[in-house]
Amino acid sequence: MSRPFFAARIEESFNRRIGRLLRRLGWRERVVAYTGYGDPSFVRVLARLILVPGRSDGILGRELLKRRGWRNFLALPVVRGSIRVHTGEGPIEVPTDRSGYIDVRLENNGLEPGWQRLSYSTTAGRTTEGQVQIIGEDVDFGIISDIDDTIITTMLPRLLIAAWNSFVVHESARQAVPGMAELYQELLAEYPGAPLVFVSTGAWNTQPTLNRFLHSRGFPMGSMLLTDWGPTNAGWFRSGREHKEREVRQLARDFPNIRWVVVGDDGQHDPTIYSEFTRDAPGRVRVVAIRHLTIAEQVLAHGGVDTMDGHQLDRTHSVPWVTGADGWELNVRLRSVLAEDDAGRADTQ
Repeated sequence: MSRPFFAARIEESFNRRIGRLLRRLGWRERVVAYTGYGDPSFVRVLARLILVPGRSDGILGRELLKRRGWRNFLALPVVRGSIRVHTGEGPIEVPTDRSGYIDVRLENNGLEPGWQRLSYSTTAGRTTEGQVQIIGEDVDFGIISDIDDTIITTMLPRLLIAAWNSFVVHESARQAVPGMAELYQELLAEYPGAPLVFVSTGAWNTQPTLNRFLHSRGFPMGSMLLTDWGPTNAGWFRSGREHKEREVRQLARDFPNIRWVVVGDDGQHDPTIYSEFTRDAPGRVRVVAIRHLTIAEQVLAHGGVDTMDGHQLDRTHSVPWVTGADGWELNVRLRSVLAEDDAGRADTQ
């Protein structure tokens, strides 16, 4: 398209006008750093530049952001601004898009495998720190996980319930799927240095709340790939399915040595997305794990009771599929499949 969709142009113009007003009222730029990843050659850096009230760095401002989810949406993106990413070779200035985001690959200048910290700053010098996981070249195991209804019961995508969980419910009131935290902990303990990447259609605005929730429920730290709500350059809304498809394929390209365990649920498009992924990226998936939703969750998720059919559980690519109602059931079945796979690989070496 020669020009962005008209709603995107209206949104950008509105944000520019409101931004000028808020700056006159004392609002200042701040970088929100998201959890990235990389390897010895590159680092994927994700962050957002927003305007916040001048007193937002105080105790009161921090406590407000820890309350109801809707407070995380009280920030204005800095349209076409600039974020300085501080690397081993000095600061690199990265322009933001019309929604204030950056998603770039930079050269890895000396970050060793493991969890590392990066520093970000605004043009006025206000700094923020974020984390990235550097994956060693010898790592050949990783986990890609959905979030909603896979590790957290949120009953997506029903709009009212999704909005209630995102904007109103306190993070302490949300429920983790039993056994999922233990499943991920045990897998990562067996494969040190392996990445855990959460891929979700949730909004980036909810990332701080999600991180606190996962930490409080004992989930291991992982990179998070969310999306932005609102109009795109081509239409009114982004496609959640396309976002997930694009990100899992990007991960396969970024880490060609890793064979993934991909985890999702049967409430949305995960079985189809993962089936197509196993077909299009042969040899890159060790096992597909799907959590079965309860009848109540099925009804709330897509208006009726549904089960995965033979097309969704596509077994023609020699990739095992396991299913279970929670992390405990998935753990038992995953262990069996992974043990067989490890034994088979050992026999061929």
